Amino acid sequence: MLRFARLILFDFSSKIWNVAHLFFIGYNKIRYRRDIMEENCVKGKIAFISGASSGIGKATAEKLAQMGVNLILCARRENILNELKENLEKQYGVKVKNLVFDVRNYNDVLKNINSLDDEWKKIDILVNNAGLAVGLEKIYQYDMEDVDRMVDTNIKGFTYIANTILPLMIATDKVCTVVNIGSVAGEIAYPNGSIYCATKFAVKAISDAMRSELIDKKIKVTNIKPGLVDTEFSLIRFKGDKTKADNVYKGIEPLYAEDIADTIAYVVNLPEKIQITDLTVTPLHQANAIHIYKEK
Repeated sequence: MLRFARLILFDFSSKIWNVAHLFFIGYNKIRYRRDIMEENCVKGKIAFISGASSGIGKATAEKLAQMGVNLILCARRENILNELKENLEKQYGVKVKNLVFDVRNYNDVLKNINSLDDEWKKIDILVNNAGLAVGLEKIYQYDMEDVDRMVDTNIKGFTYIANTILPLMIATDKVCTVVNIGSVAGEIAYPNGSIYCATKFAVKAISDAMRSELIDKKIKVTNIKPGLVDTEFSLIRFKGDKTKADNVYKGIEPLYAEDIADTIAYVVNLPEKIQITDLTVTPLHQANAIHIYKEK
């Protein structure tokens, strides 16, 4: 009887120990995951952001500056960049370097990036963001100047930046992150948006190929694909027609540039071993580039 009681007690103790052990492991995993979300892994790093004078680029500059990231900001509008630089340095105590050029001009891209001091060339994060849509027309009605502008910015300019920055990132021999700003239009093409959609399909293709090409390097590549984001995007697409631009977001609560900036900050702040390849971010009532529910 005593032996039987001891066996029962031993079995019960073992089960208690197993439960406690599992609880301990689970608690530590939860704590580890919470630490990932709370830890700032990017303070003191250098980020290069194209298209930084407005929209997603500007919001990302502000978000990363809050996290202590030093910034190289690229755009065409010098006055806006200078004001942004002054505000970020004053408010967050980070270092900001402005480069004023058009990503469509490869020689200007090379000249400006090569002009950086050696310390500024140690780039940890690339946010390849410069891009636009111009016009909303059937393929046989497009103005060829609009076509050239989209292709030259969204594909060629995008490629010029990657081509020039990636060798610098490889040379650091550190784990770096490339964030390419694509679009849900790079997954499903919509009528009257053929050229813009094609450029964002290209961003997806380049991102996937880039990730494979860099597989033996310490570089992560993420393609972020936003849905409707209320920025200057539609105003530029409709060439300053504010009524048409506002109608794009009528009946739905869109995302804002800050939402995508938060997403970018999350991606670049992950532990070195974690790479997110593709990330689609849409408003609540948007399924993809075509299916959007709007209240009447």
